[in-house]
Amino acid sequence: MNNDSSSAELPDFYETVAADMLDYAGTGEGVWLDVGSGAGGVGLAVAARCTGTMVLLDPNAEALLQAIAQAQVRGLSGRVVALVGAAEKMPLCDGSVDVVISRGSFYFWQDRAQGLREAYRVLLVGGKAMIGGGLGTRYPEGARREFTRRRREGAAAGGPESARRFAEDRSPETFRRLARDAGLPSFDVIGEGGSAADDPNAGVGIWLRFAKEQANAQ
Repeated sequence: MNNDSSSAELPDFYETVAADMLDYAGTGEGVWLDVGSGAGGVGLAVAARCTGTMVLLDPNAEALLQAIAQAQVRGLSGRVVALVGAAEKMPLCDGSVDVVISRGSFYFWQDRAQGLREAYRVLLVGGKAMIGGGLGTRYPEGARREFTRRRREGAAAGGPESARRFAEDRSPETFRRLARDAGLPSFDVIGEGGSAADDPNAGVGIWLRFAKEQANAQ
């Protein structure tokens, strides 16, 4: 039996992230949009907990096919829709979505400020968005620390520049700058994405949250 913690399987984080997203949204109804959904890990976890419609948006059509197949297995196919598209140009009408979520893909958007503008545009007045990365506040602390250690070691293996970019992409300052660049009228950034592995909050992640409080879309 292998007891090496570096190869031990860690708990699934989709459910804990979904719980935080539902807490923030304050509703499980309406139309939800998961930007950069991939195979639907977080989006399907949210859909399983709510009564609304989940729209999965990703540029990878094969990943979306996997998501739809998994939605059928989980009995969610009637409430899950897949769209091929990018964060920077969402194929959705203005004010058509109640909640925008995204976990993990934000760092890979080609133009993150433009993606945030699009998220704001498609939100209904009163709608909310939660975008960033992390494992969720309910994820076991020990597993969070181990996950963070592995991720930071992986970034460091790419050299000093890779480690620097990894930390910078996940810093509160970067998130605030991108929100300002996007012209978001109000927002808050929670968490410390660059926490060290020995930080008790390591792995909780960093999230940009905002609501559409005015009728004029950007």
